[in-house]
Amino acid sequence: MRAIGLMSGTSLDGVDVALVETNGERIEAFGPSGYRPYTTDERAVLAQALADAAAISDRTERPGAVAEAEAIVTDAHAEAVERFITDHGLRADDVDVVGFHGQTVLHRPGDRLTVQIGDGPALARRLGVQVVYDFRAADVAAGGQGAPLAPTIHPVLVRALDLPRPLAVLNLGGVGNVTFIGADGALVAFDTGPANSLMDDRLLRETGEAFDRDGAIAASGAVDPAALARLMDHPYFDVAPPKSLDRNAFDAGATDALPLADALATLAAFTVESVVRAAAHLPKPPTLWIVAGGGARNPTLLAGLRDRLQAEVKTADAVGLSADALEAQAFAVLAVRSLKGLPLTYPGTTGAPRPLTGGALARP
Repeated sequence: MRAIGLMSGTSLDGVDVALVETNGERIEAFGPSGYRPYTTDERAVLAQALADAAAISDRTERPGAVAEAEAIVTDAHAEAVERFITDHGLRADDVDVVGFHGQTVLHRPGDRLTVQIGDGPALARRLGVQVVYDFRAADVAAGGQGAPLAPTIHPVLVRALDLPRPLAVLNLGGVGNVTFIGADGALVAFDTGPANSLMDDRLLRETGEAFDRDGAIAASGAVDPAALARLMDHPYFDVAPPKSLDRNAFDAGATDALPLADALATLAAFTVESVVRAAAHLPKPPTLWIVAGGGARNPTLLAGLRDRLQAEVKTADAVGLSADALEAQAFAVLAVRSLKGLPLTYPGTTGAPRPLTGGALARP
């Protein structure tokens, strides 16, 4: 099947689009990918929606800015797909399904509550293509963490590559998550901690810039050991997986008094150390770490990971994958798996009680 996957992650930067030909169990061909950034005004509404979503107690509620943000998310995803189809000479009937993750605004699996805004039926009507959405709800309702979801697909994505095992796929978006793939096919996955979100939030507040390009500001600063120690003194790091995070589970208060460069240096070190702590929960030390997401574009983070993990660290691009499109590609495959009733989550990835399918289907 020809599937388009869409991903708008916790970095709140924009919408990734990727085309994949797949039967849900193997990749037949990777197609092109694209990106539609959120505007400054859209990001501001999404940031307010994250704050307002803390009041949600039922996943159908849309308090404060959440309703406006849902309309923005739906429109932005529609525009991203429409532009992608036009740019690559496609028609709507060339696409069998769209996998629409939406935007996570609240994630409290302990309360069996997770909210990804975005109107799947409206998107299907506008695009004229069936849409699979609401991927996490079934897993959370069954007692799983509902996250991370992409690890189910990481073994599919790396299957044709000549890579050592065990290996780890590390996605550094707003929040970090790791997938361990063992030599025997063992699969373990969980959220590692903050990745870019705390750095991005500080930079946006102080400069209006969306992210620290090439990690240059962080590289110019000095890590504050005391602040780093306070950041690492969080109970999450000692919890055994499966486990997952809300974007707002951590705050950068320990760095608030630091100058911008020192704050970003310390927060970058925090991301690195959270991955090091995560590695201690893996069944074996990975021979290779593959880094995807925005963090793969940050030399400061990559240098820190290479130094502290004492293992080979490569970007997804360097091994023949796409650092930018990997998550969107995963949701293309997950959409096909949902259509076929195949599992999206497993006990080793989300703590689900058994392999579970999921997702809701909207037809045009």
